[in-house]
Amino acid sequence: MPPSGGVSRQAENEVEVVGAHRHPVRDAYHGLLSLGWLATFGVIAAGFLGLNAAFALAYLAMGGIAGAREGAFADAFFFSVQTMGTIGYGAMYPKSVAANVLVVAESVVGLVVTALATGLVFNKFSLSRSRVVFSREVTISPMNEVPTLSFRVGHDRSNSIVEAHVRVALLRTETTREGVSFYRMTDVALVRDRSPAMSRSWTVLHTINEQSPFHQATPASLAAEDVELVVTLVGTDDTSLQSVYARHRYTHDRIVFGVRHADMLRELPNGRVRVDVRRFHDLVAAEEPSWDVPGTARER
Repeated sequence: MPPSGGVSRQAENEVEVVGAHRHPVRDAYHGLLSLGWLATFGVIAAGFLGLNAAFALAYLAMGGIAGAREGAFADAFFFSVQTMGTIGYGAMYPKSVAANVLVVAESVVGLVVTALATGLVFNKFSLSRSRVVFSREVTISPMNEVPTLSFRVGHDRSNSIVEAHVRVALLRTETTREGVSFYRMTDVALVRDRSPAMSRSWTVLHTINEQSPFHQATPASLAAEDVELVVTLVGTDDTSLQSVYARHRYTHDRIVFGVRHADMLRELPNGRVRVDVRRFHDLVAAEEPSWDVPGTARER
């Protein structure tokens, strides 16, 4: 895919939520899955060191570690690490009942922590991340002399997403007769909302007719209604056979009138077809329409 495109990573929303219940303990695992690899390893390492520091303090309080210097936190900490890591060099060992009980407790905690960390790392490694790219702009221009809204979506991997299904919803602000602001979501009907095997590029089309929410729309009207397009795509990765999910938002300033996406396909003399993904985001001025296109065309 184009180097400037990358994976679509937008903020989930720009809404400030007040008064929502928080569940930090129950959502901790979900939060760890959402972290990057470096942050995840950092959390695991910090948790491991923190637990060993707590057990080291307990060993200092109880005593009973043969080979450890009296009151030495470092010796107690290293003994705790050897116990939790099941290393056991033999230089230090418990010699009292209290110390042995604490070793048993730390062994159980170590088994649980190791199992949780192993499961977390395995799940993150096996989790299928989407590499779906969306075009920077949505265009409105004539296609076969019919006003058509279009944008591109592609897969930034060499394999395909089978049975890819895309949905588009329009969000806009409306004011009721009572003067209440109302955020309405309207489904946008697509010419084709499924692709049997989506690879590098798929142009999603919406025909603008009298039933379309974009009928007689202008850049000014889209801005006044604070229009947004929310696009979701789901499918199955044909290599990992796992579900793929991607979402993207287009604000009203990303909906451009009078332009179309540049052609990416080119037939070569040898009969092969070349796909130039460097033009994935490029826009060109549309042909002179037979209908009035609000706004001005621009070329990229």
